[in-house]
Amino acid sequence: MEPSLAAVWAEIDALKDEEQAVQARRFFKCGPGEYGEEDLFLGIRVPQVRKLAGAYAGLSLEEVSSLLRSPYHEARLLALILLVKRYRRADTATQERIYHLYLDHTAYINNWDLVDTSAEHIVGAWLLDRSPAPLLALSGSDSLWERRIAMMATFHFIKQGRFETSLVLARRLLGDHHDLIHKAVGWMLREIGNRNRAVEEDFLREHYRSMPRTMLRYAIEKFPEALRQAYLKGRL
Repeated sequence: MEPSLAAVWAEIDALKDEEQAVQARRFFKCGPGEYGEEDLFLGIRVPQVRKLAGAYAGLSLEEVSSLLRSPYHEARLLALILLVKRYRRADTATQERIYHLYLDHTAYINNWDLVDTSAEHIVGAWLLDRSPAPLLALSGSDSLWERRIAMMATFHFIKQGRFETSLVLARRLLGDHHDLIHKAVGWMLREIGNRNRAVEEDFLREHYRSMPRTMLRYAIEKFPEALRQAYLKGRL
């Protein structure tokens, strides 16, 4: 039998767990004024969502898009995992369709786990040998999540040994006000350093005194302790 959206929702309904949902709402900061405010959780664990993605890989893109527009966080996560899986085995035309579908639905990719599960594998993969202009546009967005998508998409570039776009975005986001952007930028700088310490340190020596503290701490996390302390104390 062909997989159906109705069957997916029947399985989702069977897996929901209110106690786990309460914990998830707390973990993903869904209280008033927090970054995940008003997001809805069903209490389905990530391994269960990934198992569903394996079982329902044959859903159409229209059905996956419907899941992505769900008010429920786990359904959106399922949709994004399905899109990543589909992108990896798709032809170029379908990959382009998935890329545009993704960017048309950024309002629903609205927490860090959703971004981090998907941005590098779809946006980064599509733009690897294309203009980075869409990432520059996203990095200037009023949306926290679009800015994080921009930075996290470059993880795909970094894994290919291409660092320049990540560094350009890192410079643009140095003054960002949000902790989740500080963490994303610091993380990507650290990943650059894992592959080429000299490139990361060139960037840090120019900017470390003006970087948000969280960003700096993430960037230098793997440095030898003496060097890490020198950056933290501004003694370089």
